[in-house]
Amino acid sequence: MPTYREEVSAPTLWEEGRWSGRRVTRFSTLVSALLVAADLVVTGRLERIFDSGFIVLCVGMALAIRPQDFFRVGVLPPMLLLGICVLLGLGHRAAIASSGDGFVQSVISGLARHSGPLLAGYALALVVLAIRSRVLRRHGTGAALGDDAVTDLPVGRAHSNRDASPAPYRAISATPEVKSTTVDGSEPASPSMTASSS
Repeated sequence: MPTYREEVSAPTLWEEGRWSGRRVTRFSTLVSALLVAADLVVTGRLERIFDSGFIVLCVGMALAIRPQDFFRVGVLPPMLLLGICVLLGLGHRAAIASSGDGFVQSVISGLARHSGPLLAGYALALVVLAIRSRVLRRHGTGAALGDDAVTDLPVGRAHSNRDASPAPYRAISATPEVKSTTVDGSEPASPSMTASSS
């Protein structure tokens, strides 16, 4: 009797993101502030520590966000960098520009000096969002991309107990369980009667 095994896979990295847009925004703001503080303590300016961390942060935001809030991550990286440059332009201009520059000039200089990491992080975030969107649509969970009714439900909600057990499977038998019998000496029943009696 042949048996077919149909596996239901656990969610992939691309399907795991469940954080709300607000949570991702708060987290990324906190991480950005820590990166700025670490770079200022070590180098006195916004340098490689911030630039490298910012790129990783952009990818992390794109992986952590839930599908309903993809747009927020699509616009957040430039806003973060602009906010950082404005705050440093007000409080510590020497970190992003020459100490003699005015406020507007220091903000523009800060954006120009960190445009490479911004472009890299932004491009990677958009690529990750595109891959996640495609994977979610392929696995049938893409319907939740614009559905506000399921905002509190995680994308991988169909997968239970995934940490402790192997992927579930379903066995399907190719042999029919219903059999018809004919009694000796009686007339054979028509196929429709046999089907209706079973």
